[in-house]
Amino acid sequence: MSAEAETDADALAGVPSPPMRADARRNRDQILRAAREVFADQGPDAPLDEIARRAGVGIATLYRRFPHRADLHRGVAIEVLTALVEAASRAAAEEGDPCLALRRFMHAALDLKIGSVMPALLGGFTVDEILDSVPGDAVDSIDAMLLRAQAQGLVRSDVVFGDITLMIIRLTRPLPGGGRFAPDDALAHRQLDVYVDGLRPTGSPRPTTPLGGPAVDAEAFRRIRERVIDDVHDVHDVREADVHDVHDVREADADPGTDPA
Repeated sequence: MSAEAETDADALAGVPSPPMRADARRNRDQILRAAREVFADQGPDAPLDEIARRAGVGIATLYRRFPHRADLHRGVAIEVLTALVEAASRAAAEEGDPCLALRRFMHAALDLKIGSVMPALLGGFTVDEILDSVPGDAVDSIDAMLLRAQAQGLVRSDVVFGDITLMIIRLTRPLPGGGRFAPDDALAHRQLDVYVDGLRPTGSPRPTTPLGGPAVDAEAFRRIRERVIDDVHDVHDVREADVHDVHDVREADADPGTDPA
């Protein structure tokens, strides 16, 4: 096993390892970011060649960093949860207004696609196995931000921790059709702003920050709906064709008199 692969294996096992070279660290980070995007769009069995291409590295480099697919799954899960902890800590430390801190954290968590990445990867490892490799727990920082905002009258008192985290999970799941709707991420950020404004107590001043992202009116929604349905229909047709091809091959194999030509 190469030195680079041993470094990742040690990291996943919790064994201290020597510092990684700058170029090796950069390659590893690019692979993890690309894998996060690809797994979110295509699931945990997505082609590794596609991940290497998006990361801008060769497939051999990917295998040096992550010898097995399970290593890459664990690496992405640890990277996502570590980034989540860091985003919560930075927002709490750098924003004096706890409501702005919550908003900043939630937008950062949205970019991590946690609601689509983590469910796709869970199953090959336990939650404790991953959490043991993450420095800290985002739960404490998020809950502290929420309680501070409520103490200052900036967030309605009946909002609880799950109203923050579960909404992030819901908004980070792509629209049907395999993530083919390009503005989906920007639309999720717009919808998050609407949601965060809805956390304000009754009688609070109206928000003045304009909504970003695409404004999907009724006509735009009809176009999106048509595109999503067409995409899902195309995927269904491809799967049906694959099933028929497998059936035809099995019938040919079962009939010794069949001419494969």
